[in-house]
Amino acid sequence: MNRPVSPLLHDYKPSASAKPAKSKALQWFAVGLGIPLLAVLLVNTLTTEPEQVAIPSEPVMTASADAAPIEIVLPPVAASAALTTPIPEPEPEPTFDQLTLKIGKGDTLEQLFRKHDLSISHLMQIAELDEAKKRFRRIKPGDEFEVTHDSGQLISIYAKLDLTSALNIEKQEDSFVAEIVERPVEIRKRLAHGVINTSLYESAVDAGISDRVVMNIAGIFAWDIDFVLDIRQGDSYYVQYEEIWQDGAHVSDGEIVAAEFINKGRSIRAIRFVDDNQRTDYFTPSGDSVRKAFLRSPVDFRVSSSFNPNRLHPVLKTRRPHRGVDYAAPRGTPIKASGDGKVIFRGVQRGYGNVVILQHGGNITTLYAHMSGFVRNVRVGNRVRQGQTIGYVGASGLVTGVHLHYEYRLNGVHRNPRTVQLPDAEPIDSRYRQRFLAEAEPILEELQQFKNTQVATIAHDTSRKQ
Repeated sequence: MNRPVSPLLHDYKPSASAKPAKSKALQWFAVGLGIPLLAVLLVNTLTTEPEQVAIPSEPVMTASADAAPIEIVLPPVAASAALTTPIPEPEPEPTFDQLTLKIGKGDTLEQLFRKHDLSISHLMQIAELDEAKKRFRRIKPGDEFEVTHDSGQLISIYAKLDLTSALNIEKQEDSFVAEIVERPVEIRKRLAHGVINTSLYESAVDAGISDRVVMNIAGIFAWDIDFVLDIRQGDSYYVQYEEIWQDGAHVSDGEIVAAEFINKGRSIRAIRFVDDNQRTDYFTPSGDSVRKAFLRSPVDFRVSSSFNPNRLHPVLKTRRPHRGVDYAAPRGTPIKASGDGKVIFRGVQRGYGNVVILQHGGNITTLYAHMSGFVRNVRVGNRVRQGQTIGYVGASGLVTGVHLHYEYRLNGVHRNPRTVQLPDAEPIDSRYRQRFLAEAEPILEELQQFKNTQVATIAHDTSRKQ
């Protein structure tokens, strides 16, 4: 019987004639030849078709009953561009149009919106917001609105309210949100020195001091110095004041911290103090007020006619005493109350024209004549504060020109307003005295150091010129 040929290469039945030594040699031959062939096959496969290679999770090993395991280390597979997932680039931020609407005389926001093809319906929506409504009611020439829009459709509006706040309006989905945002400021301190050659103002210009600061200097020392008549060439002053900066730029000058004025050899110093009620005042280093109970002059203009008991009247041409001081000033110049007091007369008084008379403490009265008009809330019985505007310069009554006639009476007797001994204002409250002295000490030291430096610089420059 013919048996079919077995597909197996060898028979698993043990052969009687098989020799163990020969069988061992054949096994080693198969292993030694098979491993290189397998490695060549794998390398060719990886090199020609990398995308079809199945990377084994475990090391490839062959085993024999009598042989130690052999580990084949495969080379790393290089990353293929086909296997790399590209990272999408971020979408660019949308860009919008921006413009600044500046309010001119007679302008309204609606007119400007129509002029620039901006959405009127959006403006109507914004006008209903509480914060925006308050701002829109107080629009005035010079106000600016920074508008961001997309083809006329509003995205945002930004408007400065004052130095430290702004109105910000932004679109959120189908509506708008308005809020008041802060505009942070930085307070810096500056020291300056001026010497008077012709006038206080010109000395300030030479020293790089702003109009605001020089006017504050004059206001602080107004009770002791008449800056029209009393200053002399060579008078000098030292001042420490605040500068207001915002976003790295100088915005404006603030309040004076301390100042010293040397007038005809007399030194007057003033230091600022703010009490718990946020009331600001200036005091001497010992705590006395630099203010007096009265101003020397109710207007900041030159004297046109002094106190003179034997003056010849310019209109009547007769000898009539001039029991006050006349100040030449433009029509409409504000007239200030020279001291705290109560209005005891307001009306017309013969040749004086429009007159206001104030009653002060210590049985002192002051009179203001030839006014062009009165301030509405200054009525008989009302109280006024020192420096408060009570009327305006004019030419009512028996006069030859526009001016203010001012009188100062003590116990009913006329006194020369320019020379009378004015009563002092109250010193610093005893509750604040120790705090003021502690705060004033380092300020005065800093001012003195600056003063010494300026004096040394001037002396050095003088010696070099010689």
